[in-house]
Amino acid sequence: MTPDTDIAERLRQSIGHLVRVVRAQADTLPPPQAAALGALDRDGPRTIAGLAAARGVKHQSMSRTVAELEALGLVTRTPNPADRRAVLIALTEAGVARLGEDREARRRWVAGAIAARLTEEERRVLQTVPDLLDRLAAGP
Repeated sequence: MTPDTDIAERLRQSIGHLVRVVRAQADTLPPPQAAALGALDRDGPRTIAGLAAARGVKHQSMSRTVAELEALGLVTRTPNPADRRAVLIALTEAGVARLGEDREARRRWVAGAIAARLTEEERRVLQTVPDLLDRLAAGP
């Protein structure tokens, strides 16, 4: 391995581990529901097929997730103006609020872990990481 591929592998493992731990400790919604709400928040109203494709799941699985979210009052179905045979799934105000609560729980957990486990110097180093990750994600 080269130094860059070693760093890449360590980052991949560490980020994945952090995400799994935060979800296990702080998520207030089941992962499929949180993912669907997050996609609707980022991308706006979508069809079930569009949500399923974006999340890489089967239409049937997304249909079940949307039905659960609709029963909770977190999403609505409205006619698709571009295709009267299809419906668009959109966040409700309650869905936006619930997603915000889920994200806030994650933030609080991570902030608590930072405060409890990192030194002041480590916190300073950690402050640089989001910018570096954003630059990596920006592509060429």
